[in-house]
Amino acid sequence: MDDGKPTGPKPKWWSRPEHRHAPVPPEPVPGSGPQPQPQPQPLHAPDPYSTPPYGGPGPWAPAPPVQRPVPTPAGGTPVPPGPGPEFVPPQPPPSQWMNYDPWAARPLPAAPVRRRRRGGVVAAVLLAVVTGVVGGGVGAYIERNNGISPDVKLPQAAEEAKGRAPDSVAGIAASALPGVVTLHVKGDSEQGTGTGFVLDREGHILTNNHVVAPAAASGEISVTFSGGEVAQAEVVGKDSGYDLAVVKVTGVSGLKPLPLGNSDNVQVGDPVVAIGAPFDLSNTVTSGIISAKGRPITAGGEKGDGSDVSYVDALQTDAPINPGNSGGPLLDSRARVIGINSAIRAADNGTGTTGAQSGSIGLGFAIPVNQGKRVAEELINTGKATHPVIGVTLDMQFTGDGARVGDKAKDGGPSVAAGGPGAKAGIRPGDIVTAVDGGRVHSAEELIVKIRAHRPGDHLELTVNRTGREVSVVLTLGSASGT
Repeated sequence: MDDGKPTGPKPKWWSRPEHRHAPVPPEPVPGSGPQPQPQPQPLHAPDPYSTPPYGGPGPWAPAPPVQRPVPTPAGGTPVPPGPGPEFVPPQPPPSQWMNYDPWAARPLPAAPVRRRRRGGVVAAVLLAVVTGVVGGGVGAYIERNNGISPDVKLPQAAEEAKGRAPDSVAGIAASALPGVVTLHVKGDSEQGTGTGFVLDREGHILTNNHVVAPAAASGEISVTFSGGEVAQAEVVGKDSGYDLAVVKVTGVSGLKPLPLGNSDNVQVGDPVVAIGAPFDLSNTVTSGIISAKGRPITAGGEKGDGSDVSYVDALQTDAPINPGNSGGPLLDSRARVIGINSAIRAADNGTGTTGAQSGSIGLGFAIPVNQGKRVAEELINTGKATHPVIGVTLDMQFTGDGARVGDKAKDGGPSVAAGGPGAKAGIRPGDIVTAVDGGRVHSAEELIVKIRAHRPGDHLELTVNRTGREVSVVLTLGSASGT
């Protein structure tokens, strides 16, 4: 019985590579143009047992096509099979049914055209906005809006309490500034700027003598308070030997006097604050420490006769002090005045001598407030200050160690005034004073400074070198009117 099935032994299809080829597409009809060819596409992973070296091409390769007769139209030419509605995929012979893949014979659709995803374009645009517009667009936007963007918010510290600790520089300045003034002085031939501070509610202000000196008898002194109020002032009294002066303002209410401290209690290293108007920059606050005590300095001497020389047993500070700070207060940590800023050390001008000072070099000197208080009281009460004296004439040209008593006075009289403090103590011409109350003395200027640091009537012990022999004498300071 013939049922159409193959007879005989079954082919060993797994060992015959020629059964595993896809059908070969028909040759194109001449003149009909190129025909699209189906492309072999793998449909599943290759079988290792049907690929070399164990076998031929895998089952994913298309088998060659098999053409079958197509009915010929009456009186016409046979129509070859091809794509179209009438196309019927070729069928393999029965012997290849087990190896036939009908999908391999179908024409594959054209590869789809890959298009860029719109999301990628949008992401690229957004990225450009983030990276490019921030650098250029926002900058242009800010520029168009006068450099201010309403959306910019910068971090800032929260508002703090306006007050500061009383012993801080800010606290000291806040407490003292209302009592500090700036003085503008005009004279016939010169003018200057300095500083002062309020002594009492009557309007007395303490400053340096060299600040008000340009006004002399016919000049003008203008006082400006820290709040901006301006008043005219008059000189109450001045003394060139101490470089101190008192002026007074009237018609000003709400004056705030600064409290006075005690300069004898000051120690080296104590913090200090200086307030003044350096180079006419009013209400300037600087700070530092006490660098030294009892520093003997002399200032002035422009007149040449010594009448304008001041002798100060000064407090030294490294708080920046410049021209215009003169007469201003030097304050301790409790905002109390411990000194009156008076002088600065001039830098060497390169020729071995001191020249014009352009700025602070950290060597400022202040008159101790104890001395300033005594002189201010005398100037307010009498218009003049008294100087303590020992009643001897010193040899200012002596270059040895100590202060030598001259052989005669400037007027040709005796160098030791008869009946004066020195004569009563037994001082003789030619004696060399080497110490005062145990403190060394190296020059005549230092002896004057140490004497000026005391009041008339004070008792001093002097160490004297007399012809090579050391002698101690005790004297009581006399009094003389200052200038």
